[in-house]
Amino acid sequence: MVLTAAHAAAQQATAQEPLRLKIVGGLADVSQYVRYEEPFWRQHLAEASGGRIQAEIAPFDRSGIRAQEMLALMRLGVVPFGTVLLAVVSNEEPEFNAVDLPAVNPDMATLRRTVAAYRPHLEELLAERYDVELLAIYTYPAQVVFCRDRFTGLSDLAGRRIRTSSVGQSEMFAALGATPVVIPFGETLAAVRSGVVDCAVTGTLSANAIGLHELTPYMHSMAITWGLSVFGANRAAWNGLPEWARTLIRREVGTLERQIWDAVETETVDGFACNAGLPSCTTGRRGQATIIPVSAADQDRRIRLLTETVLPGWVRRCGEPCVDAWNSRLAPEVGVSARLD
Repeated sequence: MVLTAAHAAAQQATAQEPLRLKIVGGLADVSQYVRYEEPFWRQHLAEASGGRIQAEIAPFDRSGIRAQEMLALMRLGVVPFGTVLLAVVSNEEPEFNAVDLPAVNPDMATLRRTVAAYRPHLEELLAERYDVELLAIYTYPAQVVFCRDRFTGLSDLAGRRIRTSSVGQSEMFAALGATPVVIPFGETLAAVRSGVVDCAVTGTLSANAIGLHELTPYMHSMAITWGLSVFGANRAAWNGLPEWARTLIRREVGTLERQIWDAVETETVDGFACNAGLPSCTTGRRGQATIIPVSAADQDRRIRLLTETVLPGWVRRCGEPCVDAWNSRLAPEVGVSARLD
């Protein structure tokens, strides 16, 4: 069915009719979707192609699709172009999320290096297991810890209930003596307000957008994770497009990817500035939160958590192929090796 649809699309283009694409994008309402993904597909691509490509896009969390099923639906061709949150699919495919495990990337510079190192492996995994062509890797702003009550660093989180969004995050905070509670992003504010959790891990600017900083006036400046996603295409649908269209889409999506990464670097900093009410705040609402700086003790604890908790837990879920993938591609960048006990 996908091949037939792609062939029909190619015939349309031959007859001077535009190619019509349907895209499933990232999370609704956040900056990446509103400022970059949606305008790119609805407007920019049509302009860049001289009207030869017309695209519709919907965020995955408003498209009736469960994020956990995205890869399977792309393999079937039900979703020809889709965005996959790596942390969400990591329950079924832990190897995909190696590059965004908790405590791996404390800052943007490290994230850029590890993603570049792991990208060829992600490309292979998507092609071999799901018949998906990797077109881009996106990231959200740094996900940090916000708390209602004052804390001094990672070791001061013991005994607190903390909103997490993945198994890896939960294992990390459990190792710190905290109680992790996995809660969807859209329910985070209500969980903090009702006292279900004392703290939450989420993006610096995302927290500002939903008003979380008004309930949690203390935030740590170390990135726990980032929220990586991959954007790709069902290969039958992709190969069914004319060569000129594939070339143009790949080039323009590459530009979109760079724009999103540059924006994330800016937005991470701006999220801190806005939550703390600093004059440099430009895109969010100014709050009065206190920024907890990363101490030497935090850095030491991060490495211990990665070595003793995060990597061993991931290896147990993932197995020997993941050890090989980590040690060959990420260990040289991170400085920590994985082993199968």
